[in-house]
Amino acid sequence: MLEQLALLSLGEGGWGMALLAGAMVTISLALACVPFGLPLGLLVAVASRSNNALARAWAATFSTVFRGLPELLTLLIVYYGCQIGVQKVLAHFGYSTDITINAFLAAMVAFSMVLAAFSSEVWLAAFKVVGKGQMEAAQALGLSRTTTFFKVTLPQLTRVALPGLSNNWLTLLKDTSLVSTISLVDIMRQTNLAVSATKEPVLFYLCACLMYLFFAAVSGRIFAFAEKRYARGFGGSH
Repeated sequence: MLEQLALLSLGEGGWGMALLAGAMVTISLALACVPFGLPLGLLVAVASRSNNALARAWAATFSTVFRGLPELLTLLIVYYGCQIGVQKVLAHFGYSTDITINAFLAAMVAFSMVLAAFSSEVWLAAFKVVGKGQMEAAQALGLSRTTTFFKVTLPQLTRVALPGLSNNWLTLLKDTSLVSTISLVDIMRQTNLAVSATKEPVLFYLCACLMYLFFAAVSGRIFAFAEKRYARGFGGSH
């Protein structure tokens, strides 16, 4: 038993540091997707409510494609498709060279689009809860559409959408395990390497489970705090 636990040590001969490095890649990737995925999802939701038929068609297509495709397939298409696309463009201009797209960047783009597609549905549901009367009142006070959206509508949308967005975040966190397929060294990639080297699958897969559960627990606390903060001034009602 002690020999097995020694395999998780941070010192020489242990896999502790490697697993922590993989955990940093996992959480960094998930966090990097949020500033792109959530605003893009909000944009898709706004486009879905637009009077412009072209905007609605774009939003419907985007949502359908990235919610319908398996996340792994989206990741592989972005990773390999971008490389092939760039090479073809360069070849068109007479440059022949091998292009390798950064795996972290490719994963961030792929998962941001998936997050945007799923979060757009959450934003859309939140729009239905926020009454139009408040927007009309803000406009009657002389506020511009932009000011009304960011100062009146968006805070209320965020309050209503937070529970759904927390589920999107947890799904994103789990989806990051797919990046091992493009050789990005995350938790699962390091775990598989450790299992191959030590022949201790139960120990290391259990360790990976605990890491993901830890991230989920911390995320739950953060979202609970955010929901409570946004609920201030609404009588605690949701």
